[in-house]
Amino acid sequence: MTVKPDWLRVKAPQIQRVGSVKDILRDLNLNTVCEEASCPNIGECFNAGTATFLIMGPACTRACPYCDIDFDKTPKELDATEPLRLAEAVQRLNLNHVVITSVNRDDLPDGGASQFVACITETRKLSPKTTIEVLIPDLCGNWNALETILQAQPEVLNHNTETIARLYRKVRPQGEYLRSLELLKKTRELSPLTYTKSGIMVGLGETDAEVKQVMEDLRGVDCDILTIGQYLQPSQHHLGVKEFITPTQFNSWREFGQKLGFLQVVSSPLTRSSYHAGEVQKLMKLYPRY
Repeated sequence: MTVKPDWLRVKAPQIQRVGSVKDILRDLNLNTVCEEASCPNIGECFNAGTATFLIMGPACTRACPYCDIDFDKTPKELDATEPLRLAEAVQRLNLNHVVITSVNRDDLPDGGASQFVACITETRKLSPKTTIEVLIPDLCGNWNALETILQAQPEVLNHNTETIARLYRKVRPQGEYLRSLELLKKTRELSPLTYTKSGIMVGLGETDAEVKQVMEDLRGVDCDILTIGQYLQPSQHHLGVKEFITPTQFNSWREFGQKLGFLQVVSSPLTRSSYHAGEVQKLMKLYPRY
C-alpha cells in the first residue's frame, strides 16, 4: 500500500466519547458505515456524537472492489425491529441531523425502499425536529421504489456517483454511471423540494478534466450538494490508490463547483459523503424550500 502524505493524517479520537457512542450502537445492535467501511473520520464523528447508520446489513449483495463492506450473495431477511432501534439511537444520541444509508440489497424487489421509509417514519415519531438524509443505492433503476422513499419526505436524498464514467466498469462493475445520474434527475422531478446530493472519490486514475465532467453532469441534473474526497485503499485486496490528490487540487474543484452553481461543495482529502453532513441545516436556512 502506498504511503499516505502528511495531509491525510487523522487526529486520535477521545476514547471516552467514542466509547459511549459505540456502547449505544452495540446496545441497540446497529451497524454504522463508519465502522463497516473503515471510514478515516470515525474518531472525529463518534467524538462529536454522530454516526451514519447502515441499515439492512452489514453484508452487501455487490462486491465493489473499492469498498470494505462485506459481500454476501444471500443476505439476511429484513429485521422489522431495525427502524425502531435506529429511531431510539437517534433519540439517545440527541442528533440534530441523521444520515441513514444501506448496503445494496439487489435481492429485494424494491431494493430496500420500504425499510428506508420505516426508518424515516420511526425516527420522525421520536425526534420530529431531526432532519433526515438518506444515502441510497441505485435501486437497480426501480423508480417506483425511489418514489416510495421520497414520499416519506427526507430533507436530503443522497446518491453517490462515486467515480468518473470511464472507470465505472473497474470501480463499480454492477453500477451504471448514467443510471446514477438518472436517479438524481428523477428525484428532482418527483420531489422538487428535496435537496439532492452526490459524492465522488478521487485518486483512482481520473484526470482533472474527467472530474470536472462529472461535476458538470451532476449540475446538469440539478444536483444541489457535492462531496469530493480522496480514495483510500482499505486493504491490499482492494483497488490500489493511483495518486494522492493535493489539498490545492481539492480547493480548485471546490471553486469550480461553486461557479457551476452547486449550493454547497465539500472538497478535501478526508471528505466523505456523510462527513459534516449536519452542516446542510445551515444550507437549508440560506436556501429554504420547506
